[in-house]
Formats: sequence, structure tokens, C-alpha cells
Amino acid sequence: MSLLRHKLAATVLLASTAIAGAHAATLDDPNIWLEDVASPRAMNWVNAHNATTTQRLEADPRYKTLYDQALAVAANKDRIPAPTFTHGQIFNFWQDADHLRGIWRKTTLASYRTAHPQWSTVLDIDALGKAENKSWVLRGRNCLEPDENRCLISLSNGGEDAVEVREFDLARQLFVPDGFHLPRGKHKIAWEDANHLLIATDWTPGDVTPSGYPFIVKRLTRGQSLDQAVEIYRGDKNDGGYGVAPAVLQDGQGRQLAIIVRPLDTFRHQTFVITPKGVQRLAIPDKVDVADLVDNRVILSLDEPWKGHPAGALVAVNRDALLADPQNLDPKPVWAPGPQDAMDSHTSTRNNVLLATLHNVQGRATVLKPQLHDQWRTQTLPLPDNLAISWGSTDVKSDRAFLGASGFLTPSTLYLSDTAKGTLEPVKTLPAQFDATQDIVEQFEATSTDGTKIPYFIVHRKDIRYDGQTPTLMTAYGGFEVSETPYYSATIGKLWLERGGAFVLANIRGGGEFGPKWHDAGLTTRRQVIYDDFAAVAKDLDARKITSPRRLGIEGGSNGGLLMGVEFTEHPELWNAVVIQVPLLDMIRIAKIAAGASWQGEYGDVNADPAVMAFWQKTSPYQNLKADVKYPEPFIFTTTKDDRVGPQHARKFAARMEEMKLPFYYYENTEGGHGSGADLKQSARTQALTMTYLQEKLMN
Repeated sequence: MSLLRHKLAATVLLASTAIAGAHAATLDDPNIWLEDVASPRAMNWVNAHNATTTQRLEADPRYKTLYDQALAVAANKDRIPAPTFTHGQIFNFWQDADHLRGIWRKTTLASYRTAHPQWSTVLDIDALGKAENKSWVLRGRNCLEPDENRCLISLSNGGEDAVEVREFDLARQLFVPDGFHLPRGKHKIAWEDANHLLIATDWTPGDVTPSGYPFIVKRLTRGQSLDQAVEIYRGDKNDGGYGVAPAVLQDGQGRQLAIIVRPLDTFRHQTFVITPKGVQRLAIPDKVDVADLVDNRVILSLDEPWKGHPAGALVAVNRDALLADPQNLDPKPVWAPGPQDAMDSHTSTRNNVLLATLHNVQGRATVLKPQLHDQWRTQTLPLPDNLAISWGSTDVKSDRAFLGASGFLTPSTLYLSDTAKGTLEPVKTLPAQFDATQDIVEQFEATSTDGTKIPYFIVHRKDIRYDGQTPTLMTAYGGFEVSETPYYSATIGKLWLERGGAFVLANIRGGGEFGPKWHDAGLTTRRQVIYDDFAAVAKDLDARKITSPRRLGIEGGSNGGLLMGVEFTEHPELWNAVVIQVPLLDMIRIAKIAAGASWQGEYGDVNADPAVMAFWQKTSPYQNLKADVKYPEPFIFTTTKDDRVGPQHARKFAARMEEMKLPFYYYENTEGGHGSGADLKQSARTQALTMTYLQEKLMN
């Protein structure tokens, strides 16, 4: 037999073994019944465990104080109201003790600059829910540029990702009778003009990918029913990622570019442009994004090298040339990262591109101004070091933009920038939410198993004793190229730091702190380095005698919840408290649960790749719990309405611990979606339960 035939035979054998393994895992799983999210049997199990957990934790004398403080923080009216340039005014979505689900309100820019802006309510979500007997949560507003007098309002029942969409008239402040309306679904919508929408949705039952996302785009004309919409693009039912999505970009001069993005998996996608000749594919690599349109230049963000430009860079292509020939593109440089640089985010004003970048995880704000002959002038705005920088809302009619800056101990400051002039004006500063006078922030590095240096931040009392006894809470995310940067958290400050705890943020691989390469290092079967990085930081804290396993707790959600699950099973000796929030935990059945199939670009496909199956069989937390191991007692939290990750992972993990007679706390909020709660009181309760657990484990 030839070498090639040997390899082919081995591949077939491995694939067969993987399929058999997946099938066996399903047959051997006694907790499949908990995947039926709303079944009476499953909900009885949830309610019983909720009662046990809340009875235990709420009996702690600290709980009531922690709840009151968490609610006071969340409902604090001294918070900076996040501003949005809309329809010539400043809009804000606001929640407090009187508006648990929130109000959408507006004021003038001049009034917003004052200490006490005069707001007027545009839409009251609490009142709407009460009138319609629905648990409405506002999930988004999409306003028609440039006038922004009509908006599409997305309403979620209980906080799930699926939404109902209604057209709203900003001038009249009411929903448009017989306006655009879409029933509940995971819709992707773009305004093409005042009378046309580009929509991707489940047009008929079954018109979704394995992840539950749409793959067909249609054009809906005002006055038409949904079944009259005209199809303009069709992907494939087996597409990965988050579903096909239309978008319409517009520059400050009113020029437009309509595109359709077809995801192949979590990170790879094809991009199509809508031209007078129809929908045509754009000749760009699968990990290059159409990011913006400024000064008739199409801005492209590179997650892989392309035509001599490095991964992590921005390039530009002339819009007219692109529309004339989408297959023959000549990208020109806009911005490229240095060795320790990474782009955190980007946006634009009427004439400029705005970047928030990281230099060794330190924030920078940069304005890129288009010049003649495909050139760009770069200006870095004068901001303090050691802060996280983020651009907020930008004005499509001017070069004004809001910008936020904050640090672990530095309350957020909101600036208004005239990016044409490069000026910054402080508009609002958050009053201190906790006493930070005794605290400091330090940045250290740990050495991972392969020698890579892993930076991390630690916030602690100036006078701590280096005896390993400082209660320490550590977190990270480690996935999807998401960068973790310093942030001001009143909850962590008030409920943890003020009580003498230390807080650690680890910049492990899988994130984007050092660009695409930092993320790619931990993809699919290379993922163990992410978990090794996190453990290395814990060991470094122990070596420095800042804390010790007895006093170290860890917390993470979603992909960070998977991180917590792996650390729980791989290194139970390193921590005494583990908070696992809205997690992924069953990585063998991930594609069968909620939107799990959409993340196969991040985690790999256990059903198609034997190497991926082999990796997760030895790493997946649910499959790797062992009855004879001494684990810390975890706090497992999820929500019934989470239709993204799904509560099934958390339920099954807890049920397996129960089978093995291992101790745990389990709490499932019946609302809230992929988060801590659908309103402020629900979120405050979740935070208070979590902090009570952490203080019991680490401060007693």
C-alpha cells in the first residue's frame, strides 16, 4: 500500500473514531434531558437548585449589604449617561431604580454639557412592557442616515438574542402605524433608503444555519408584506458563523456602499457588494473586513496579510474603483501596528477615521485624516497613560466624537473631541464610586509553559503583606480576539477592593491585546496555551506571595466561563473559589446547543475533525469531571433566556457534579439573556450572590 493510501486510510479511521466518540458521548450522557430548556422536568430541577443556593447564600449576613450596594451602584444617578448623536440631538438609554428596563431619552448638546441636562423621554420600555404584558428589553436602535428621523427598534422578550423589530418615528415619538415590522427572530437588517430594507432572517421555517442564523437576504419595500420581499442573495444552509448580514455604509458626503457578508465560520467570511449589475463578490481574503467608508475610501481591516500589508493593519480602496471592478483592488496603507501594538476598535466621523489602539495593553487614541494622493495624516490625542481608551458615538454631520477614558482606580471621564482640530474637552467625570486612596495598580508578566511572557494587571492595597494571604479575584477572557483592558468597576471597587481584596486581569492568548497573532496562537487545537497562560499567572501570583491557592478565586463568563471550567478541571489545586458564568462546558455537543455551531472557527468542529475531537475529549470540562478529585466548590450561574450559549452547559455540568456527589452552588436567572439579568434588580441579585460566595470562600 502506498504512503498516500496509508494516510488516507488513517484519516478515514480517525474520522470514524471521532464520529463514534461523539455518538458514544451522546449515548452515555444521562443529562440530555436538561437540554430541553423549558421542559417542566428541567425547570423543576432549576427551581430546586435555585432555592438551595439562594437559601444558603442569602442567609449570610453579608448578603443584604452586598445586594443593597450592588443595586445602589447600578441605579446610581451620578453615572455618566452614555451619549449618542442622533437626529441632531443627544440621545441616551437610561436605567435606574425608577426605570428598571429603561427609558430612551433625548436632550440638546448644550444641555448635555451641563451638570443637570434637561431630558425628555422618547420611549419608556417599562411602560411599553406593562401596556403589552411583555417582559420587553431594548436590544438595539438602527436609525436611517443621514436624517435619522426613522429608527428600527429591536425588542427582546426577557433578554434573549431573538428580537421583534418595529419602525419608530423620532419626530412624533411613536411607532409608525403600518410601518416596517418583523416578528420575533434573529434578524440582520440594514436601511437601504427610506422605503427599502435589506433583511436577513428565517423567511420560512428552516431557513437558518445549524447555529440558528439566517442565510438569505431579501429587499423589503415599504408597504409590502414579508412574503413579498425580493431575494437578492442566498448563502448556504450549512454556513457557519453568525449568519449572513447586509450593511449599508455612508460617508460624510452621502456616498453609499451596500455590502453583504457571508460568514464561512466564526472568523472567515466572503464579502459581496451590491452594484447596479447585481450582487458581486469582492476580491478580498476571508479574514479581511469592510470596516468603514470615509471620503469615498473604503476602509478595510486586515486579520491576515494581504498584498504586502500586515495582519492588524488598515488599508483603503477607492469606492468608485471598487464598484467598477470588485475583482481588481489596489489597497493603499492607512495604519499599521508596531511590534507591541494592536487595534482595539475603530470608527469614523464625517471626514476622519478614529482608532483606539493598544501599546503593551495601554490605550491610545488616534485620528487619521485623509490627504491627497492616498495619504493619511496621523494625530495622537493627548490623554493620560495607563488608561483604557474607547471612542463613543460620532457625528455623521461633523467631525465631533465622544471618547471615554478610565482605569481600575480612575473614574471614567467623557471627552468631546473635535477631531478636525484634534481638541479634547472634558464633558463629564464620574464621581468616585469607591474609596481607592489605599490602592495601587501594577503590571507584571508571568511566563507560560512555552516561555511566552503573559502580561497581567493587579489592583491591591498599597500596604499588603506579601505572605500569600491577600484574598484575590482573577479574571480573563482568552478568545475571539477580544482585548481585556483596564476598566473602572464600581461593583468590584465597592464590593471587593474596599474589603481588602485584590483584583487581577490577565491578558492571556486568545485575545487581541497584541493583534491577530495573539489570538491565532490559541485557536482550535492550539487552545491549551490559553489555559496554560491563565494558570501561569496564578502561579506567578503565588510565587510573588501576593496570594495563594487558599485565597485565590477566579471568575469568567461565556468563553471566559469555558476558561473557568477548564481551569476548574485541570488545576483544582490552584484556587479556592471558581465562578462559572453563562458558560460553554460541553464542548462535544457544543454544535447541538443554542448557537454553538457558529463558533467552530474558534473551537474547531468535533464532528468533522478528529484532532479537534481528540483535543476536546481530554479538555472539555463536562467530560473531564472526576468523582475522586478534590475540587473547590464552584458557583455556577446561567440564565434560562440565554439563546446564544444556552443554559444547557451550566445545567449539565452541575448535574454531573451532583451525580458524583461533589459540592457546588447553582443559580439560573429565568430572564436576562446572555448576561446577569434583564433589569437592575436581577443584575444586583446576581452580583450579590456572587460576591457573597467569593467572600465566604476567600475572606473567611
